[in-house]
Amino acid sequence: MWSYARSGGPGGQNVNKVSSKAVLRWPILASPSLPPDVRARFLERYPSRITVEGELVIASQTFRDQEGNRQECLEKLGKMLLIVARPPTPRRATKPTKGSKVRRVAAKRRTSKTKANRRGPVREE
Repeated sequence: MWSYARSGGPGGQNVNKVSSKAVLRWPILASPSLPPDVRARFLERYPSRITVEGELVIASQTFRDQEGNRQECLEKLGKMLLIVARPPTPRRATKPTKGSKVRRVAAKRRTSKTKANRRGPVREE
């Protein structure tokens, strides 16, 4: 559902007469065109964009004409849907290689020696 309002920014003499800001309200919770898994990822990724009634709100006031702002709202929606459409790849647990373990321990020894050299000689009193 589209709604329009007067947008901020430049506009010249038309600024007080033309409602060029476009606001798209899409009932994402009730939409049959969205698969349940995509809907769940969308709700998890963009919780601040969804109202209490379950509507996604996207606004645009970049352009000085209504049609440009409508197109930008649709582009924003398309990008958001593309991001959540692909399921995330599951993380595979890996172990550090033997070489990385050796390098880590060697670096720790170097740091330890450097700090030990900074200390002065031990004074016994």
